[in-house]
Amino acid sequence: PNDYSRLVEEWKNQDGISYEFRKELSQKVFQLMADYNLSISNYMKEISVNYHQYDFEKSVSLRYGENPHQSADLLTFSNLEHKNIANAEMLQGKELSYNNIVDADAAWECVRAFNEPACVIVKHANPCGVAETNSVYEAYDLAFKTDPTSAFGGIIALNRTLDTKTATEINARQFTEVVIATDYEKDALVELNKKKNIRVLKVDLEQDDPYPGFIKKVSGGILIQNDDTYAVSKEELKCVTKREPTPDELNDLMFAWRVAKFVKSNAIVYAKNKQTIGIGAGQMSRVISADIANLKAKEEGLEVKGSAMASDAFFPFRDGIDKAASSGITSIIQPGGSIRDEEVIAAADENDIAMVFTATRHFRH
Repeated sequence: PNDYSRLVEEWKNQDGISYEFRKELSQKVFQLMADYNLSISNYMKEISVNYHQYDFEKSVSLRYGENPHQSADLLTFSNLEHKNIANAEMLQGKELSYNNIVDADAAWECVRAFNEPACVIVKHANPCGVAETNSVYEAYDLAFKTDPTSAFGGIIALNRTLDTKTATEINARQFTEVVIATDYEKDALVELNKKKNIRVLKVDLEQDDPYPGFIKKVSGGILIQNDDTYAVSKEELKCVTKREPTPDELNDLMFAWRVAKFVKSNAIVYAKNKQTIGIGAGQMSRVISADIANLKAKEEGLEVKGSAMASDAFFPFRDGIDKAASSGITSIIQPGGSIRDEEVIAAADENDIAMVFTATRHFRH
């Protein structure tokens, strides 16, 4: 039915149907038949998993993959209604690399989690600076100040229109591979064009998801899981300590928890006034991740005292709480569920830390 109007228009205006349109319709018919036959085949094989037969619109060969010796292609889904990362409107810059696309997707996924003006700076698929505040300029300023060293060569994502003042500041402060925003002021594009190699992408906050789920190839097969879209609300939090978080602490806890969801495990996020002040990512030890978050804050002269800490999974021992207390953390958000939860809660009470449980973890590998 979606093709009827185009068919009638071609019939009237071109005295028949073009070869290109007939080819396109033929492809759709064969695709539909293939999907139908595949469904029957999977049923007879007793494959009960929600198996998708992907429909791609185009394929683009990239210069190389994650490393120069690897080849790579970008395949874009058909019938997309919004500008996503794969089909973003590219306003300037060199072609996107494999790593650019991976990092851009991570940055955009994270920044979309915030309702107020927010900025996320990503390096190697991990946020290295995040802030949510009253303006795009302030959000970028605070996100950059979290970790200026790691921000070098990073991906900047903004969930609002990029204004000229912020674009000027970006150019003055750092080298960046990609800038992503919902739109751009005209003069902001002029400013970014002073560095012609910066890839500038225009992407919609609302994203298409024609094939929900996450796929990972493993030896001998593939793993398929649902997307991690769950977001805990304030009402669902359970305070487990004698002291409850203050309203400001609660806001910082919710902010830190949103960020932690997008940080590679083991993930620890320090936050204050809706600004990350230290992020510890991808460590085998949760305590070491906390050490890194604290180190990052100290390197940039950011005040840890009175900050909130988020952990993507439970603390198996009290040492993580004691470490946080010695750094100046006054509130903690974590899933809970350890066999030593009582010991961990006691450590928080001993240090007058307000701690809440989410009952949901956010591992990210």
